[in-house]
Amino acid sequence: MEVMAKIIKGKYLDSVKLMLVSKALREMSGVSDAVAILATKENREILAATEMLVDEILDAAETDLVIVVKAATTETAEKAIVQADELINAPSGHKGSGNVAQSLHNLEAASNSLNKGDLCLISIAGKYAAVEADKALELGLHVMLFSDNVSLEDELKLKQKAVAKGLLMMGPDCGTAIINGVPLAFANKVPRGNIGIVSASGTGLQEVSVGLARFHCGVSQAFGTGGRDGKKEIGGIMLLAFLDYLINDAQTQVIVLIGKTPDTIVLDKLWQQLAITAKPVVVNFLTEIAIPNIPNMQYTSSLDETAELACAAYNKLNNIIIATKAEETTIVFNAIGKGSKYIRGLYSGGTLCYEALQLYHQYFGKYPFSNISTEPEYKMADAWHSEGDCFIDLGADDFTVGRPHPMIDYSLRLKKMQIEAKDPDTAIILIDVVLGYGAHPDPASELVPVIAALPKDIVVVCHVLGTKDDPQNVEKQAEQLANAGAIVFTAHHKAVVYALELLKTGRNKA
Repeated sequence: MEVMAKIIKGKYLDSVKLMLVSKALREMSGVSDAVAILATKENREILAATEMLVDEILDAAETDLVIVVKAATTETAEKAIVQADELINAPSGHKGSGNVAQSLHNLEAASNSLNKGDLCLISIAGKYAAVEADKALELGLHVMLFSDNVSLEDELKLKQKAVAKGLLMMGPDCGTAIINGVPLAFANKVPRGNIGIVSASGTGLQEVSVGLARFHCGVSQAFGTGGRDGKKEIGGIMLLAFLDYLINDAQTQVIVLIGKTPDTIVLDKLWQQLAITAKPVVVNFLTEIAIPNIPNMQYTSSLDETAELACAAYNKLNNIIIATKAEETTIVFNAIGKGSKYIRGLYSGGTLCYEALQLYHQYFGKYPFSNISTEPEYKMADAWHSEGDCFIDLGADDFTVGRPHPMIDYSLRLKKMQIEAKDPDTAIILIDVVLGYGAHPDPASELVPVIAALPKDIVVVCHVLGTKDDPQNVEKQAEQLANAGAIVFTAHHKAVVYALELLKTGRNKA
């Protein structure tokens, strides 16, 4: 194989455009792998792990674009580099006077062009994001800040300004929201209803909102705060503000609160606020904690149970009786024959990965290795080199600087699956497949060939998160993955429990 690279200076493309260029190159005959990425430290580590870090790009600056191609011949690699140049320099968008975006070059112009538009979604490089969010707040716009890598200091200033102006400030690193029935960023098509959600977790919000739909309930509003709102430095500003909104919202009958356990000072404020409402509240901080006696509040650490409890509370309020049948999959106790070998979780959803860590701890009394572990002894030294049982969040900042999120771009996860499959110690691969707006339009088309090519003694367990009304259709995706040999669940808790039961059973047999 020939590996060839080129540095491109003074050119900026967003991560989605780079993903599309990379995909086009990989589809060329004779090309086994190709990427168009920023030459960041993190991306160099990924190139090194996949044997594509060549001498030609060692001197590239972190702001430079690099094209790296692995091909059968030098001639094919050269053709791919030429094709990359053409794709990178091709104009974006569509010509014509009907394309409003071509004539708008700043937030003020965009705001003035909209009829009663009052919410701005920002998804740009983190070092520029705070400035643009501040401009949007000054214009009186609610803000959903998808970008990460924003400082805590900037986050605090933005949220303080938003509260002073009576505006929403969702984020930074807010991946999901549903406002007035409109899904924003990574979100699913779920019914409108009377259950309101406040979440410091993107995939946690998705898992619960989809769970509500599965139990025949709907969402009034679903607010994302960003994962750091519960830190003492931020003080739970938006958690408290959004809860206050739902407490006073006539359409919301039941309230759901999701996120990692906030710092103590924030937690005390949340308990005080929840104690004053008569509305049923379901709280999930993803791990078992001591909770106060608040009569209207139920606590759980399971995302699936969060949705179930919220719907039960809603049905009780409205005297509704619905018979529901839980999803069942028979555990095949002899499905793995590798004895005490390992499980490898490859996640795109950080909260789902964190929930899997907690479930593993319940089963085995210790934690698996992970790049997001809060336990120093279980923190992975290198997320590209697995050790023992491990669960990796490929949506963590280390993997997303200069790259699309793994819910959009499956290339890193596909490579990681192939790497794990070559390890004779791998017995189970556990993955999440997140559907909905903003996500990959057809994940099965990427995953099926890789799953079908895996060694037959590796069990693949898939959690498919979505609804039949999502653009990808959860039923079609699940069917294709199952036909490729995966064991498929549409509830995360059940998928993880199944995988861990297989692992435990295999080890008991060893």
